Formats: sequence, structure tokens, C-alpha cells
Amino acid sequence: MQNKVLVANRGEIALRIIRACKELGISTVAVYSTADKDSLHVKFADEAICIGSEKSANSYLNINNIISAAIATGCNAIHPGYGFLSENEKFAEIVEKCNIKFIGPSSKVIEQCGNKANARKIAQACGVPVVKGSDGIVSNLGEALTIAQEVGYPILIKAVNGGGGKGISIVKNEEELKRTFERTMLEAYANFGDRSVYIEKLIENPRHIEIQILADSYGNVIHLGERDCSIQRRNQKIIEETPSPFVSEELREKMGQAAIKIAKYLGYVNAGTVEFIVDREGNYYFIEINTRIQVEHPITEMVTGVDLVKEQIKIAYGHELSYKQENIHFTGHALECRINAEDVDNNFAPSPGKINNLVLPGGFGVRIDSHLYSNYVVPPYYDSLLAKLIVHGQNRKEAIRKMRIALEQFVIEGIKTNIEFQYLIMHNPDFVRGSYDTSFIKRFIELVRSEA
Repeated sequence: MQNKVLVANRGEIALRIIRACKELGISTVAVYSTADKDSLHVKFADEAICIGSEKSANSYLNINNIISAAIATGCNAIHPGYGFLSENEKFAEIVEKCNIKFIGPSSKVIEQCGNKANARKIAQACGVPVVKGSDGIVSNLGEALTIAQEVGYPILIKAVNGGGGKGISIVKNEEELKRTFERTMLEAYANFGDRSVYIEKLIENPRHIEIQILADSYGNVIHLGERDCSIQRRNQKIIEETPSPFVSEELREKMGQAAIKIAKYLGYVNAGTVEFIVDREGNYYFIEINTRIQVEHPITEMVTGVDLVKEQIKIAYGHELSYKQENIHFTGHALECRINAEDVDNNFAPSPGKINNLVLPGGFGVRIDSHLYSNYVVPPYYDSLLAKLIVHGQNRKEAIRKMRIALEQFVIEGIKTNIEFQYLIMHNPDFVRGSYDTSFIKRFIELVRSEA
């Protein structure tokens, strides 16, 4: 059978997958909503099929329509990208039952990792440190009050099936917990269809560090170093870099081995990311496992030379990993800025609309992953990510200089974007020194507003 991949996503990640498939000589089928009929992934795939109206629930989250599209076009694999159904164990299970390859881990592993409380237990079973908190799901306020008293305030209430910064509440005292507990459960249900939450002690102002892993079906597991994702607003990442200016060689190896240990325990196959927080003393704690390709995967590709998406596809088709751990070397420094359609001056409100003029930066060590083109209309129905601007330099100083120039030369007219906001961050003394944590953006916004 000729290999053919259905790309169950949209935007820049759909294009990224299509290009990787073309390099491997694999045909692709794009799916699209009515709002995305003019999107580039539709034009660049070998075939394209409409799967529903503009609402995600009717299209990109419509399992029946996606499976039907794959069968109708003769696909023997589905790549879910990130977001949408990428970490939906029911979707993965149905794909498997239809004898279609799911380009990601098994539905069983997705289920084990998707439940954040269960993932904590897996980390503990592997001897990997976790933040103090509940042993599992917290069912009621009384139980929550008891656990909060044991671990000490401040705490985090987190949706068991959460993601994307949703279903998380910071609680500083008992009164706040009484007001917030039920509300967080309702938010969890609204976003993930499950009220279940658990509790963790809040590690204040940590670094958010993640480890990229690759694993094949022959028991080979490697890590590809860390990404520092601490620059985030409302738990949504804005800038990522590798290597982290904070992480030592020793800490990198410890977290890398911890990630490998968890992957082997799970029998993990394909690409994944194990996320940690690191406190000011350099103590690391497991947070969660993302069972998909990450938005920020390009910076790892830039410093390792490994095409993560092509490796995903080859693993799914039964190939061994192309690399062993001793083949992984880190060269230079990479940064990624997420360029979003948002009005920074209006509390980062979404800014959909028509792009009247587009000028993309370039040059040595500059990469842009984007689905934009002049006169493209950014729809209001999906997330605001327009492009990922990635640079690679010999060292961090050079990478920052490249990013400044690239941001200067990146022109998107017709809608509001966060390009200028990113440019200002690249000149902030704390960022330039690498002296930042997850509280950086809040402090940075206050600084910018005070100077306005």
C-alpha cells in the first residue's frame, strides 16, 4: 500500500507536516473547515477535503468526519499536529481500531498521561520528584481545605485533563479556596468536559523547563535537551529558547534521564515532551507529559539538526530511531517568538481580519513557520497564532541580535499583532541577562505601562 497521511489540523503546523511528508515521498490529504477553504495547507496538500463549518466542534474536533475523510481518501495514517484532537485518547483509539496509524503514542499511553493526577503517580513510581499535593482527584471543598492545610498556601488547583493554561487557579488563602474551588471545577468542565481537579503546592516564580523525547517501537528512547518556556502570559508561552540560560549540564542530564525513565515506564512510542518546573535552588519537579509535537519544537530542531516531524512519521511507519543518544549534539542557541494576532494595547484581545501587506524577514539562521500570505483573512474562530519566528545563532547573544533584526523586518499590516511587544522584550535587560522566570511577563507589562 502506498503511504498517505491525513493531516488533522490547520495553520502553520499543518503546513509543517505536509512539507515533512513531501520530503519523505508521502502523499498528504488536508482537512479544512469552511472558514479555512483559502488556507495554504489546503493548497499545498495533494488532496483536500472539507470536514465541516467554521466552528471547531463541527470540523477539527469532529472525529467522525475526520475518520470518514481518511477512509474515503485511502489514508493509512493520521497526523494530529498539536491542539484539537492531538491528545484525545478516544480519537487515537478509533484511529487504531480503523487500522490507521496514529502518528503519536498509543491511545492507552495518551489516556495515562492525559490525566494529570495519574501522570504525577507515574512520575513518583519512576522516582522523579513531584511538587507536594494531592494523591489524586480532589472531590470536594472539605478535602481541598484539608490538603491545602497540609501542603501550605499558596496552592494551585488544576484540571486533571487540562492544557493550554486553562482550568488552573492560584489560591493564596482559605477564603480564596472557598471562592475558587467550585469555579475551577466548572471551568475544567467547560473546557475539557470533566470537572475533576487536583491540588499542588505553588512553587512561586519558577522556571518552566521541558525535555523533548523521541522513542521508537524497539525500545529506543532518547532526549534532545531542554527548552526554556518561562516567558509566558496567563500560562500561555510567548517566547522559548534552547539551551536555557539557567540550566547547567548536570541539571540537563538529570532531567533528560528522568524524562527517559518515565517514557520507558510507559512504553512510550513517538515524540513527546516531559515538562518540569525548576525552583531558584535548581530543584526540578515533574509537571506533566505532552503526548504530541509541541508548538516550540523548531528550536530543538535548530540546535540538534533533527527533523522531529519526519522522525514522528518514520517511527509511526515502523522505523527505528535515526539517532542514538550519543549522536545528539547541541550546537549554538535558538530562540522562538510566537507572533499572534492580538491587540496588546487592548489587553491582548484577538485581532482577526485581512492582512493587507506582509513582509517576511530572512537571512542566515532565520526560519519562519507560518501559513500567512498577503490578502489572507485571519478567521476569528481559532487561536491567534500567525507565525513562529525562529532564529539560530552561535551563542545566545548572537541569537538575540538576530531576533531583534528579524522582528524589525517582520511587517504584518491590516491587523494588530504582538511583534512590537516581542521586540521590546528582546531589549529588556533582565531578558538579555537570562534573568527571568514565569513571573517575567507580568512585571514586564507593568514596566511598559508605567513608561507609556
